[in-house]
Amino acid sequence: MGRLHLGEFEELVLLTVGVLYEDAYAVAITKEISEQSGRSVNVSAVHKSLYRLEEKGMLKSHLGEAESKRGGKRKRLFSITPVGKKALDDSMELRMKLRNQIPKMAFKWQAG
Repeated sequence: MGRLHLGEFEELVLLTVGVLYEDAYAVAITKEISEQSGRSVNVSAVHKSLYRLEEKGMLKSHLGEAESKRGGKRKRLFSITPVGKKALDDSMELRMKLRNQIPKMAFKWQAG
């Protein structure tokens, strides 16, 4: 299997599913990404990414228990699959490989 492509937002969503582990549903993921990144995130964009990642085989989902505070509605909970873990590992490996090739001189700025 070749490298699996992840867009930046997809990667954020996938990472956040892992962070939230057993409580990874769209609203919680949206809130966590906003808090961790300082970005304004739309829950619709999170939904789209979750379903796209599920189609790619990087996530799986199931319906949680009905909750009275949600009017009996069940949350769709997501978890990372082995394919998703590999995509995250490959992404991190590529980023670190490139980052480690940047010469130290590239980070030496002169006061102007």
